[in-house]
Amino acid sequence: MSKNLTKKILVTGATGQIGSELVPELKKIYGKENVVLGIHKRKNVDDLEDSPSTVIDVTNKNLIEDAVQEFDIDTIYHLAAILSAAGEKDPWLAWKVNIDGTYNVLEVAREKKLVKVFCPSSIAAFGPDTPRVNTPQITVMNPKTMYGLSKVTGELLANYYFYKFNVDVRGLRYPGIISNKTLPGGGTTDYAVEIFYEAIKNKKYVCFLKSDTVLPMMYMPDCIKATLNLMDAEIQSLRYHSDYNVAAMSFSPDDLFKEILKIIPDFKIYYNPDHRQKIADSWPQSLDDSSARKDWGWKPDFTLSEMVKDMINVLSKKITI
Repeated sequence: MSKNLTKKILVTGATGQIGSELVPELKKIYGKENVVLGIHKRKNVDDLEDSPSTVIDVTNKNLIEDAVQEFDIDTIYHLAAILSAAGEKDPWLAWKVNIDGTYNVLEVAREKKLVKVFCPSSIAAFGPDTPRVNTPQITVMNPKTMYGLSKVTGELLANYYFYKFNVDVRGLRYPGIISNKTLPGGGTTDYAVEIFYEAIKNKKYVCFLKSDTVLPMMYMPDCIKATLNLMDAEIQSLRYHSDYNVAAMSFSPDDLFKEILKIIPDFKIYYNPDHRQKIADSWPQSLDDSSARKDWGWKPDFTLSEMVKDMINVLSKKITI
């Protein structure tokens, strides 16, 4: 779909970690009047307030239908979700939001004949039986968390809607996302954001994962780039739809600590693994994203060292010590 054919975009979870940074980019491309924020309970972000917004609880299909009709929506970026660690605290809420919510979005897309839907997945969709190094595009998927279970279900459901109802659904298996704008929201990779705030403010951090826990990660600018590139790709080039592996970097807390230490030499780190360690141990250490690279030209911009430098530069200006 050509960008100029888009009339209106609805973003669910618009003020979450990814939404709060995707929305400004969408406004640059399509115009702020054409990007509608679907807001639930979280406080709005200041620089999103000049866009139209509406209350969206994705578990309520009527609210989604009303928003699509009121704003003449033809594309939905469905980002509302309960993340991994938070999902284990309340698995039934995670089921309701992540699975029922995705079903509601897809049903509205089918009924209203929307042009495109973005439904992201996650590395949480994999499990302890999956090859952990260079995890293939197609492999065993047997997650042990409600978040992971919901993401596998979402992938299958989205693919079903593509093949059964011709709904153009697209999605990425996001790795851990690192942002300098929003605070973590209940994920197992949250340490990779928290550590920067603590390094700058307090010069020490207690990490909830073991020092050698390697996980796939991505800096937010690359996350936004991957999302927009996939949504702008010609459908004929896509061998997959709701479940593309995308990778940028893989590192452990110790790797990240050593990079931060180059800039903040008096920084200290301590380790006190908690319940999130078991979740992390079931996830891949690295991903094979050759399909994304071949099909729609995916290529990340940031390395670990480049990400660390940029995070510290941005947050040092932002944080009042």
